[in-house]
Amino acid sequence: MNRLTLICCLSALALPAHAALKTGDTAPDFTTQASLAGKAFTYSLKTELKKGPVVVYFYPSAYTGGCNLQAHTFAENKEKFDAAGVSIVGVSLDSISRLNDFSADPSYCAGKISVASDADGKIAKSYDLTIKAANETAKDSRGIEIGHGFAERTTFIVTPDGKVAETIGGLTPVENVEKALAAARKLTAK
Repeated sequence: MNRLTLICCLSALALPAHAALKTGDTAPDFTTQASLAGKAFTYSLKTELKKGPVVVYFYPSAYTGGCNLQAHTFAENKEKFDAAGVSIVGVSLDSISRLNDFSADPSYCAGKISVASDADGKIAKSYDLTIKAANETAKDSRGIEIGHGFAERTTFIVTPDGKVAETIGGLTPVENVEKALAAARKLTAK
């Protein structure tokens, strides 16, 4: 698959999430391996929600155009989310080893945001997201084979009681982050 075809396929994943969880739905709890600043750890949504609301953003794959931009934009705005009392976790079907590299990369997560591995797609499916099958020859922006399916780009703002306050889909990566920040600020302003 050439780079243009890959970009078109990944852009299509930004279409509105028709079946995704809606406002008021209970966000499925999950515990999985995640990475922050290149170090793997066990991430628990339930534990994180005890500290306040969480932005759970699903993205197709580390080291691909839109996902690189989205991670970088979240990292650049991390302090604004912190000021709103909201934490961030990205979730993809990437392996933890790919995420260790991605989370530490100063061009993307920059050691500021956690990214979690959903290698079997169970977390994405529990949030009623579509997973597109992997193309065996798809390569990332580094030229490395991706080798996994892609969850649709959808963001959920989850309140401490485990409810979805807002579902954000169908936007560009930057618009997705901007809308998540606006929703986070609105939620914590109440």
